[in-house]
Amino acid sequence: MYLPDDVAQPVPAIVMAHGFSALKEMGLDADAARLAAAGFACLVYDQRNFGASDGTPRYEIDPIAQMRDYRDALTYAEARPEIAARRLGIWGTSYSGGLVLMAAAVDRRVRCVLSEVPFVSGFESFHRQMPLDLHAATFARLAAERRAIAAGAAPTLVDVCTDDPAQPLDAPGPLTWRYFSGWRARGVPWDNKVTLRSLDYRLEFDARPYVPRISPTPLLMIVATQDTITPNEVALAAFESARAPKSLALIEGDHYVPYGGAFNRSSVLARDWFTQHLGVPEEPS
Repeated sequence: MYLPDDVAQPVPAIVMAHGFSALKEMGLDADAARLAAAGFACLVYDQRNFGASDGTPRYEIDPIAQMRDYRDALTYAEARPEIAARRLGIWGTSYSGGLVLMAAAVDRRVRCVLSEVPFVSGFESFHRQMPLDLHAATFARLAAERRAIAAGAAPTLVDVCTDDPAQPLDAPGPLTWRYFSGWRARGVPWDNKVTLRSLDYRLEFDARPYVPRISPTPLLMIVATQDTITPNEVALAAFESARAPKSLALIEGDHYVPYGGAFNRSSVLARDWFTQHLGVPEEPS
């Protein structure tokens, strides 16, 4: 929980969590610190089955469960005496950028939502990123895992990412490898593991039907112009389907640029968006 230095009365709050397998120590402290300096409380947590959070099987990513966890975090936040219960926002990035689109559509406690470089549709991403000649083998592998788990086997663990160009695209490549390896080199206890069933669940994940239902909650979507990890054309099509009030911000670069070279811009966009819609004084520039 990040709080402003002086909390004389309940303050607005923002619930934040990271993307696919990422931990809260991977830059969310910097985002939360900027928002706290602007007068917000920030509740930052690891997704279930990862990092400091409980949950089994470890390293499993169930998007529907994670979306519900955002709502449980809101319930916790609104009960805290430091927090103004009717002034709650949610922030998500990458995989959680899709989760917040779903949560904002079904939970009217959310006063505004920010979705950064969002993963919008597992089906669309799979068909854009996976070569056609690998589709049958991928589906056979997922089906075999379902049978094995039904027979009592433990979930199979696979790599989140790899720098091996010979590996299939269901494990993201060098760009993702560099991102996670950089944080691990700084001492973040991230493991390059995810259950194979998480990739099955990822195919089911589709935030697109939820996006038109977010209104009248204000939506800000931040999209990277060269994003192929969460394909930007899918995100832009989802944004087009959203109803007002909504706002789009484009950032030059790849999927990871909001966490690095464009962090200052993306974090200021977040600060100003929540300031506008949760009603706190703007931080001096």
